[in-house]
Amino acid sequence: MTMALPLTWGATPVEVRRPYAADHLVDGTILSMTRGISVAAPVELTWRWLCQIAVAPYSYDWIDNRGHKSPRFLTPGADRLVLGQRMAVVFKLVAFDAPRHWTAVTTPAGRRLLGAVAVTYAVEPFETVAAQPPQEPPAEHSSRIVCRIVVAQDGPVGWVWSRLLAWGDLVMMRKQLRTLKALAERDAS
Repeated sequence: MTMALPLTWGATPVEVRRPYAADHLVDGTILSMTRGISVAAPVELTWRWLCQIAVAPYSYDWIDNRGHKSPRFLTPGADRLVLGQRMAVVFKLVAFDAPRHWTAVTTPAGRRLLGAVAVTYAVEPFETVAAQPPQEPPAEHSSRIVCRIVVAQDGPVGWVWSRLLAWGDLVMMRKQLRTLKALAERDAS
């Protein structure tokens, strides 16, 4: 696993080098971050949990969900994505290919809070991970969640802000991915 904090967490070198839809959605100079986690659940179930981000953030609810607990059971229909819908409150869905990936960009309110940010969440079968698999052997029908976050970093202020955002995102997304992993694995067992 590549561990170049704060830009990379849990992603393999192949996942870090691979292009994602978010890579081309932010203008100017960009900073890319890649997060990944293995999930002992089939792609289809992991995808459904990934789509739950349309319902709640699944990170630190007291920070990014106004204290409301993110649902611990799948919301019927949450995996029926629609272009333009909100994802994680501050993002708007711009592309998806179910059950493989979805991509979103910050809404106007999200841009005021975070700046220009694009994100792709991808789910893939564990077998497709080509280099340096995780320490734990995968369970049968395992999957990977890989997330690419791209943020603008033009100018000195943008450069500093992008680094602060990278550290903040690392903390929040690490919690989010671990929560989604736990819920998908619970449902798979």
